[in-house]
Amino acid sequence: MPRLVLASTSRYRAELLSRLRLPFETVRPDVDEAPAAGESPASLALRLATAKAAAVAATRPEALVIGSDQVASCDGRILGKPGTRATAIAQLQAMSGREVVFLTAVAIASAGAPGEQALDTTTVRFRQLPDDEIARYVDAESPLDCAGSFKCEGLGIALFESIESRDPTALVGLPLIATARLLRARGVVIP
Repeated sequence: MPRLVLASTSRYRAELLSRLRLPFETVRPDVDEAPAAGESPASLALRLATAKAAAVAATRPEALVIGSDQVASCDGRILGKPGTRATAIAQLQAMSGREVVFLTAVAIASAGAPGEQALDTTTVRFRQLPDDEIARYVDAESPLDCAGSFKCEGLGIALFESIESRDPTALVGLPLIATARLLRARGVVIP
């Protein structure tokens, strides 16, 4: 079996990939994540996942590299990782009572081989969120490194009315159904 590398230092993605019970290492990809002018959320997610996998594959020629990226979009506007408490609160206020689309891409690459990619779309409908509840949530869970300012695997699930997705792991950051499919296509045996 080829050596597996996750082109990410996200603990969320590493926790998800560990569910497949395959040995892997993590490597931080050196990729500029800024969107190109006019780039759609889906194109951005796919481009970044592919770029992350390719960047790490170039330094690990013996490995099969998994890259992933997630882009949140509300009314076509890309929502990044908030980084600060104030930005997280502002994002959640803007998403209150609305639908937000999360596009989660995964790409597999290896040196000298064309990469494969997949994209999962998850639609989240937020409840009407009072400002005091938003502030309590941000203080309790500090979702500053999460696109959309919430952690659905934690208390963030209480912010939603509904979730529509083919793969519930995609919302956390790595669509495992697609990842397993792409790995099997490369000959990886998943227990």
